[in-house]
Amino acid sequence: MRAAQFSEFGGLEALRLEEVADPVPGPGEILIKVTAVGLNFFDTLMLRNKYQVTPPLPFSPGAEVAGTVEQLGEGVNEFGVGQRVVAFIGGNGCREKVATKAKNALLIPDGVSDEVAAGIPITYGTALHAFKDRAALKPKETVAVLGAAGGAGLAAIEVAKLMGARVIALASSGDKLAFAREHGAVAGINYETEEVKSRLKALTMPKGVDVVFDPVGGRFAEPALRAMAWEGRYLVLGFASGEIPRMPLNLLLLKGCAILGVFWTSFVERNPEKHRANMQLLLEWCKEGRIAPHVHASFALVETAKALSLIEGRKVTGKVIVNPQL
Repeated sequence: MRAAQFSEFGGLEALRLEEVADPVPGPGEILIKVTAVGLNFFDTLMLRNKYQVTPPLPFSPGAEVAGTVEQLGEGVNEFGVGQRVVAFIGGNGCREKVATKAKNALLIPDGVSDEVAAGIPITYGTALHAFKDRAALKPKETVAVLGAAGGAGLAAIEVAKLMGARVIALASSGDKLAFAREHGAVAGINYETEEVKSRLKALTMPKGVDVVFDPVGGRFAEPALRAMAWEGRYLVLGFASGEIPRMPLNLLLLKGCAILGVFWTSFVERNPEKHRANMQLLLEWCKEGRIAPHVHASFALVETAKALSLIEGRKVTGKVIVNPQL
């Protein structure tokens, strides 16, 4: 079978389309014929060995997949051959077939496409975990979302809105802010042309921002923290800007607020049942049309590097999908 993979840490140029052996499902595993792979910003970091974990080489981008069950390993009885499933597999998704533990997979509801399903686990799973499990978000609280037009940002907007929050989007252009408003943000801040702290304070007077959702880091983190409400919660999800900010701890004291780490992949490993319940809820919301993952573009397997270049170049609104069958 074909796989888009890299054998050295050389960025997008290191990706190659290669023939590899078909996987065989072991006990407790299923074999999935992959029709959709969701790509994320951390895939670009893995190609350069700049992510929190170093992948074993050779390695394929893509940690979330959707497709059809093609074969069952010994002891698997919760799925049947031919059923459509979505799974978080951690990596090695950009290949025609993958074998993964059956417990990693969930059935895709009727009416939800494989492309849409593949865009749910990481971004929407992270957003729900962040707001429900970490921030304990309450209805009518205010949420500020940095990087609001990307896959993580749009998911955060939709989930926070469903939980009853008022959402303020922060992004780098008017077009991106308009797109964020289409997905539920009630206000927007262009952090390239506006001062983040003063604008956030003006939009949340007199209280301040209850929850900040930050997958970006960098120079906008401290201004957002300075605009927080008493007992606010600052959610740290990643550093897409490439810069890890250093926060003045006196601000936490003065505001009685908290900085909370949101490491979703570790949560999945440590709390599999809670993760599965979150995923079931998200898939149900998707079936009901309450969330709508936006697919920016879809690509054939041979175009994996091109797909990742859009993410790396900050040219994406929503999700980028690769179809290994094309």
